Amino acid sequence: MTDGSRQFCRRTRREFLWDSGAKFPALAMTGMLANDGFFASANETKKPSTSLLNPMAVKPPMFPAKAKSVIFIFCYGGPSHIDTFDYKPYLVGKDNKTVPIKTFGRGGKKNEGRIVEPRWKFKQYGQSGAWVSDLFPHLSTCVDDIAFIKSMYAESPIHGSALLMMNAGRLLSGNPCLGSWVTYGLGSENQNLPGFVVMLDNSGGPISGPKNWSSGYMPAAYQGVTLKASGTPIFDLKPPEGMTREQQRTLLDRLKEKNEEHLASRADNSELAARIASYELAYKMQQHAPEAVDFTQETKETKDLYGIDGTRTEDFGKKMLLARRLVERGVRFVQVYSGGAHNDENWDAHTDIAKNHNKHAGDIDKPVTGLLKDLKRRGLLDSTIVIWGGEFGRQPTAEYASGTGRDHNSYGFTMWMAGGGIKGGVSVGQTDEFGNNAVENRYHVKNLHATVLHQMGLDPNKLSYFYGGLDQKLVGVEGAEPIKQVI
Repeated sequence: MTDGSRQFCRRTRREFLWDSGAKFPALAMTGMLANDGFFASANETKKPSTSLLNPMAVKPPMFPAKAKSVIFIFCYGGPSHIDTFDYKPYLVGKDNKTVPIKTFGRGGKKNEGRIVEPRWKFKQYGQSGAWVSDLFPHLSTCVDDIAFIKSMYAESPIHGSALLMMNAGRLLSGNPCLGSWVTYGLGSENQNLPGFVVMLDNSGGPISGPKNWSSGYMPAAYQGVTLKASGTPIFDLKPPEGMTREQQRTLLDRLKEKNEEHLASRADNSELAARIASYELAYKMQQHAPEAVDFTQETKETKDLYGIDGTRTEDFGKKMLLARRLVERGVRFVQVYSGGAHNDENWDAHTDIAKNHNKHAGDIDKPVTGLLKDLKRRGLLDSTIVIWGGEFGRQPTAEYASGTGRDHNSYGFTMWMAGGGIKGGVSVGQTDEFGNNAVENRYHVKNLHATVLHQMGLDPNKLSYFYGGLDQKLVGVEGAEPIKQVI
């Protein structure tokens, strides 16, 4: 016998069966074991058998939840924390002064820079005395409902990977985003609308596009669906040419019968179930999506509250009002982008910080404030988490030899949360005197994700999806704890 033969003979019967027949027996065995629950994940939620029939069926939380839905206001491009909510008196009066400071942005690593003094005055507001710049005169009236996290940090100062990190907890694409994890863990209370909705800026979407609301390796039922706040809410929703709604219904019924046959034979039906859920949702959305964007029943007072009054705030105001109407109807996760495309179409202020931020803050200040106040007066803020922020912040120094543009800054930046059991009127964490680095109570993006999951009744370190031989988690294998100071 050759050495190779002796080595083969030493193998166990399991290994022999696994490798024989081009490993097809292993494929069949894996399917059989999966059907018997052998590959149970670390996810402790007990999913009912009906989840195979409808991936978006409502699932119980792991423990009593404080929140039922999320609205994420994503300021694409990177708003400047030191010009909005992170007051740095050290910078006042030092405009154009060159100082030793280590920065890292799209322009690379630098050891010194020219200070760009904040272009807006800061004041303290509310009983909490939170600092807010003149950029947000309306939002300053809501600070006692808001928790400011002023010590966020992440790895990447580049838009593409930073967006993926903020949305999906990874620098690389192909992973489910926060909205997908929430709908995977809890399903949706409205079976006639998507559980996860995305509204884009009129100027376009963010870099990497749909990767930012992808379900990754999860079924497509958990991915975000783009929705418009006016006109046709969802594109490509009409039935195929020549097919009536009655014919659609017949097709769905036949697919369901086939799925039941699979269930009876214990065959793997997850792919078919996902297809049925997608067809069923499309069928229902044809009727219910237009109703969700019909603002005719809203009062003039409500529309004015959101800035839907024919001025510059109307577009974002409609998106904020639609966000409220969606969570009111049981939609689980709504993400609204402020800013799109490139350059000054978003918050990416590389040339003129004043021109850029005056435009974008002016577009959203009143609508965001209207959302918070409307949710609160309707009793929805207690069960709805509102998040505000971008993929990173901006540097305290100038990017170029002249001008007031700021480069990207992932070393330290600010985000805020409100509602859904989040403690209002608090500010946690701190950056250094320049506002360049998070130095006190530093919180990674994964801590933000963990906080959202925790408030939704999901353990961030146990919510998992088996893929690639691992129990995948939004917060990664290392895990992450919620930001307890804001809960």
